[in-house]
Amino acid sequence: MALRIPQPGRYTALSGQPAMFEKRDRFLNLLGTRPVIMGIVNVTPDSFSDGGRFNSLESAKAQAQKLVAEGADIVDVGAESTRPGYTPVPEHEELARLQPVLDGLVEAVNAPVSIDTSKAAVARHAISRGVAVVNDVWGLQKDPAMADTVAEGEAAVVIMHNRAEIDEKNDVVDDMRRFFDRSLALAEKAGIPRRFIMLDPGVGFGKTKQQNLQAISGITRLRDYQLPFLVGLSRKSLLGSLLGDQPDIKLIGTLAANLVAAAHGASIFRVHDAAEHAAAFKVFDAIERA
Repeated sequence: MALRIPQPGRYTALSGQPAMFEKRDRFLNLLGTRPVIMGIVNVTPDSFSDGGRFNSLESAKAQAQKLVAEGADIVDVGAESTRPGYTPVPEHEELARLQPVLDGLVEAVNAPVSIDTSKAAVARHAISRGVAVVNDVWGLQKDPAMADTVAEGEAAVVIMHNRAEIDEKNDVVDDMRRFFDRSLALAEKAGIPRRFIMLDPGVGFGKTKQQNLQAISGITRLRDYQLPFLVGLSRKSLLGSLLGDQPDIKLIGTLAANLVAAAHGASIFRVHDAAEHAAAFKVFDAIERA
């Protein structure tokens, strides 16, 4: 049986607040009620699955609208690939990739938009353009200004577990706990409301194959945080190593892994294929509610 996190309190944007706050609160109010789908739009030339496909405003808008029409509750936009072996890009380049598409994309969908970045300046720009969630693969720990930026912008935040190097002897769940404790202390110091925070086990980041598998099942051991968990498993090399690299097989593997993650208590699922996950979660949720 899935482990349901306690549903967070209801939040209502005050009259006159920006549309971003209304979208942020609508997204947060979904958590704990059913599986929530985060659709991926990469405006990068080198992302492992869809690099170079959505770099223009029209293609990015079309993909965001398609994901929402197919069932995505939020759209995650990234301008720097974090695939294994990626080449970091400087702040000005990440901003240069985002600026042509971000305004139009935020306006093109009624759903909230999140920004996948570890740079405070990029997050600040994105929030100023109406982005409601900061998805930080370094969990507020890479850029010293990130926690304050999120707090000042009143954005929600995804704190992802990460490591600079793989340690095969590491108990990955204990390491996640230490990492999350540091990140949550930074968030509290900056004044980020706890109800705005989500955690991510960081599958594919600084972990062995076995540790990646343990990170998914290990969500169960971290339920005492009383926070929603996001998982990003879509089309990852972990699935290819288990099943093969054919696109259809990776989709089947992604669906299977996300359903297992849901059974262990994950709430938000970052995916490339929204329609397939919407259907799978509809069945999953109906069985759970029965």
